[in-house]
Amino acid sequence: MSTEAARKPNDYKSDLKPIWCPGCGDYGVLASLYRAFAELDLDPKKTVVVSGIGCSSRLPGFVTTYGVHTLHGRPLPVAMGVKLANPDLTVIAVGGDGDGFAIGAGHFPHAARRNIDVTYLVMDNEIYGLTKGQASPTSLTDQKAPTTPWGNLETPLNTLAFAISANASFVARGASFNTKTLTELIVQAVEHKGFSYIDAMSPCVMFNNKQEAWKELVTDVEPDHNPADRVAAFDLALRGGFKLGILYRELRPTLNDKYQALIEKTPDSNIASMIESFSAAKGAAIGKPTV
Repeated sequence: MSTEAARKPNDYKSDLKPIWCPGCGDYGVLASLYRAFAELDLDPKKTVVVSGIGCSSRLPGFVTTYGVHTLHGRPLPVAMGVKLANPDLTVIAVGGDGDGFAIGAGHFPHAARRNIDVTYLVMDNEIYGLTKGQASPTSLTDQKAPTTPWGNLETPLNTLAFAISANASFVARGASFNTKTLTELIVQAVEHKGFSYIDAMSPCVMFNNKQEAWKELVTDVEPDHNPADRVAAFDLALRGGFKLGILYRELRPTLNDKYQALIEKTPDSNIASMIESFSAAKGAAIGKPTV
């Protein structure tokens, strides 16, 4: 905790006002993020929010932390680079289901298996909202949209099962219309040492407004569920439905920890000596004299 007076949620609000459609679920996610930041008393100068492209990816502009609005589908590699370059920073990646699991899907399993200490918060509305309602990787089969007027023919991606299978060390689901639970999940995800994935159900009021239906379907993860049991977590994820809470949590060394251990193991190494030895080895390999 900071030695300064505890920060309030409003302390994390920037002067830039959100421009999402009235009623968009992303407002609930943003409110939860403000509250979680305040509960954690994060220093805005030591916090970075990274996003890709899409409605939800506008979020870095609405917080007083550092922010990076990067390329479509690329929040995770940028967030990983930030965290590895400066492990003292708190790094949160945000985006939507299209950004994260279509063009960005190739980055997800590698961030998870490497266990970078980054929190990835995905606002899942099962549609492409910014580009006017195309079916996304999480859109349900037969779901009708402007580009699928006869219904979506594809099988949706189960992102929770995907995260568990990719060895994410923290997997949870929240909802924009349940800000109390979502705030608690964000706090636990940021405190978790490792790669944390939160699927935040966030209805699109314009192109996939299922808010009232989702509200009636959500239930909490059962109190007797053991989040350390990977098989049980898979079972819960594959059953589908709308279980809110932590499905899986595992404590294991992060990639940051491993790099730090490597640095401490070789204290005499530095960039200059590494370049010099590499140049000498390369010169010897091609038969040229080294300087």
